[in-house]
Amino acid sequence: MPIERFDTVILGAGAAGMMCAIHAASRGGRVLIVDQAKAPGEKIRISGGGRCNFTNIGTSARNFLSNNPHFAKSALGRYTQHDFVALVEKHGIAYHEKTLGQLFCDDSAKDIIAMLMDEMARAACELRLRTTLESLERADDGFAITLAGDGAAKIWCRHFVVASGGKSIPKMGASSLGYQIAGRFGLAVTETRPALVPLTFGEDVLAGFREIAGVAADARVSCGKTTFDEALLFTHRGLSGPAILQISSYWREKEPIRIAFLPTQDVFADVRSSRQENGRRSIANTLGDLLPKRLAAYLADAMVGWGPSATQATRSWPRSLRPFRAGTSCPSGRKDTGPRR
Repeated sequence: MPIERFDTVILGAGAAGMMCAIHAASRGGRVLIVDQAKAPGEKIRISGGGRCNFTNIGTSARNFLSNNPHFAKSALGRYTQHDFVALVEKHGIAYHEKTLGQLFCDDSAKDIIAMLMDEMARAACELRLRTTLESLERADDGFAITLAGDGAAKIWCRHFVVASGGKSIPKMGASSLGYQIAGRFGLAVTETRPALVPLTFGEDVLAGFREIAGVAADARVSCGKTTFDEALLFTHRGLSGPAILQISSYWREKEPIRIAFLPTQDVFADVRSSRQENGRRSIANTLGDLLPKRLAAYLADAMVGWGPSATQATRSWPRSLRPFRAGTSCPSGRKDTGPRR
């Protein structure tokens, strides 16, 4: 089998790999990108509920967790979120802003994949799918590579880029291959753990709120000194939603998390006003004007002790409202999917 020669070979045709291929090819030279999947950008396709939350207009180095905080500063100094938005607009992809500066495609995440594919084609990048790395060795100021599968070949390249991602979603082909390659070449590998993932709870806690699985509401979720104000979702295994996914990157085993619904609102004043207008109305129904009704009923009954017919005296409300405003619980673990950090 003859040896093919490339300036750069990239392992992984996800978002990082395709962007790397585009920029490597723009500097001249022959670029090959390979992936074991049958299509490129599979994680892009499922991101943002199929609409791809492709960037955030408020992105800064402060939004990244790293043992080397200067890395994000350097990377964002070279290529910003505004550069990527300009690329999206260049391709005529319609998008919209959602909560806290998040940008989503109006139509489909496939628009972003098509954009990256178009850019790779313009830069004359070669893409080989259903192709796996069989061997990798240093050789002659570069690397000797053997590929198997549909793109089987023996290759020499000057630069080899690992963009295979972490162990986030094994069902989509995610693995520890990148870490294995790094370790084989003597690079230090930081121990990883799941991040941006749902939190799970023990059966003793789940039994209490399984009845409200599927309910979502805005909340303030805190762990230590870190706080996020976003949506929270109750699930059959625990908690999810943007606020929980964010706080999961900071949570450590056995640490409590703190959840406050309507943290900026004077719930006591709202309840008192409602009671003054209609003394026969239950407090659970009043809370139902502020929160999803199933959640309001759960909080009124389980957390605060106000059932549907509760008529506590006004003087007892402030004390009862404290757990409603900020409930504390300790997750049993993370759902083992999502990025690794």
